[in-house]
Amino acid sequence: PPPAGGAEPGLYHERQRLELCAVHALNNVLQRPCFTQEAADDICKRLAPDARLNPHRSVLGTGNYDVNVIMAALQSLGLAAVWWDKRRSLERLALGQIVGFILNVPSHVSLGFVALPLRRKHWLAVRQLGGTYYNLDSKLRAPARIGGEAELRAFLRDFLAQGLCEVFLVVPRAVEEAGAWLSPE
Repeated sequence: PPPAGGAEPGLYHERQRLELCAVHALNNVLQRPCFTQEAADDICKRLAPDARLNPHRSVLGTGNYDVNVIMAALQSLGLAAVWWDKRRSLERLALGQIVGFILNVPSHVSLGFVALPLRRKHWLAVRQLGGTYYNLDSKLRAPARIGGEAELRAFLRDFLAQGLCEVFLVVPRAVEEAGAWLSPE
């Protein structure tokens, strides 16, 4: 049986540090420590080599990377991030073709114990292991069990209903090129 909290033994889960949620989401969806802040910063430099203020990350140098960094990081491993069109039914996800999901969700900003009236974007990963899907959000103390395919679709539906959420499917490049992540209607 899974340990308390519903997490699977052997599940890789990085916790939040600075504004590095994009790096944590990448590593959590890949289930290994592939990317560092330095690697993400190098991608930013490649994406905007002549920019004094890089548009793909925080000016403070604390992370807060955009989707272009995530896409370039995945491409370097032969993977792709496919944007999910919210107008489609989640029933059309070809889950067997999808490595995992990276979500971009609104997140409240706090200073110590004080919640500020600001909303930033936060990246989180969802991945299946042993037939069970897990929320691998780096802000969680441990991975949170979502459940099977029906529970995953409900989980994604709940996030998409929040409005300002984007869902990206992480798939092998061949699956992206063939459009095999989408089941026929």
